[in-house]
Amino acid sequence: MNLQDSKIKSVSNREAAKSTAPDGRFHLAISEELITQCMHCGLCLSVCPTYALTGLERSSPRGRIRLMKSVMDGTIPVTGTFEYEMNFCLDCQACQTACPAGVKYGELVEAAREYIQVNKKGFKLKRLLLKNFFMGRSGLRAVATVLRFYQKIGLEKVVIFLSRIVPIGILKRARLLPQLSDKFAIDVLPEMVEPKSAERGKVAVLTGCVMDAMFAEANLDTVDVLRENGWRVAVPHEQVCCGSVNGHAGDNETARTLAMKNIEVFENTGAQYYVVNSAGCSAFMKEYDKLLADNPEYSERAKRFSTRVKEFSEFIHETGYRKPKAKFGSTVTYHEACHLVHTQKISAQPREIVKDLAGDNYRELNEATWCCGSAGIYNVVHYDEAAKLLDRKLDNINKCGAHTVITGNPGCLAQIAAGAKNDGMDMDVIHLATALNRLYKTEK
Repeated sequence: MNLQDSKIKSVSNREAAKSTAPDGRFHLAISEELITQCMHCGLCLSVCPTYALTGLERSSPRGRIRLMKSVMDGTIPVTGTFEYEMNFCLDCQACQTACPAGVKYGELVEAAREYIQVNKKGFKLKRLLLKNFFMGRSGLRAVATVLRFYQKIGLEKVVIFLSRIVPIGILKRARLLPQLSDKFAIDVLPEMVEPKSAERGKVAVLTGCVMDAMFAEANLDTVDVLRENGWRVAVPHEQVCCGSVNGHAGDNETARTLAMKNIEVFENTGAQYYVVNSAGCSAFMKEYDKLLADNPEYSERAKRFSTRVKEFSEFIHETGYRKPKAKFGSTVTYHEACHLVHTQKISAQPREIVKDLAGDNYRELNEATWCCGSAGIYNVVHYDEAAKLLDRKLDNINKCGAHTVITGNPGCLAQIAAGAKNDGMDMDVIHLATALNRLYKTEK
């Protein structure tokens, strides 16, 4: 489909377009070389979830890149459709894996989002909410406390019942909420935890924000597995959100502030490695060096920091782990989180571990790398589209006959578990650390 058929109006006068568009930050955020690297070959089309949903060229990676280039050149103004398409993208980065030219699409779309956020006029509600929720733990903790109460008094069941009778937006979205943990792991864990076997070194862990609110048990399992394998574990209580939610939404100003705080905090632990059990968080923290490249005080520190960040499965696979004697008794499959397989190129490591834990009960998942529709806050903002992607994921899980789904990202855990629950599926959706720790516990 020709881009002229999209709802974006072309501007014939180049100077008029430039005067319509904001001040040119987008030109600074993306280099000409980076954006012209795309050959428009179309190999990205078959792996793009939003293109699969709409069939529109403008909803594909190459279509969006063409839009970015046109805005940079001043041939089109920034319109509502441009803003919509940049945010309609899941930023799953499957196109990066498929791209023969090595286009860094994730960098491009996130720069476009930052440009929109910086130059957008009017009240920026999303940015305000994200900043208040993730800038410190207090905002998210307050919300989590209210939601725990909401679940415990049974109000959630009433809301879900109503959502089936009156399927309006806010009621439908209530189905996405997982069962929240009773406590935050960071409130339970001391700042230093000793290993359970001969000490091999010292690591520090990120407990995260959403991860600790919704999946505190996975954080506790992560620490237990590391200790079981001889690592002394630092849990810095002054850590903050990694900044990924803000950064992916275009608010790099807040993301940089959070990154600088985490660099300070994690450096002070003296740990050799920083282990992160959330794929989205580890991917973002590995790119602190890019985020802070222009900061004279933090650029070099960010480079050192990024080299020490290890995703959980990556770390235990590289350093070695004690294989449990027990195996899972039910059929097991593995869903690949987008920011693990596409951004960090980590695929074989967690799959090998899952296969070892499942033995003959392992089942390969068709389209394991296809996005489940979570994508940060995407499933809230674009609920209906995300639901279609989730249905596709659940259909593949049903076909492989798995009763246990293992993955490595809180968004995926919540999304797939919510879908299974709403569809009445008998399915356990767990983090890899939880899977491993369960088998360790069966030996005791």
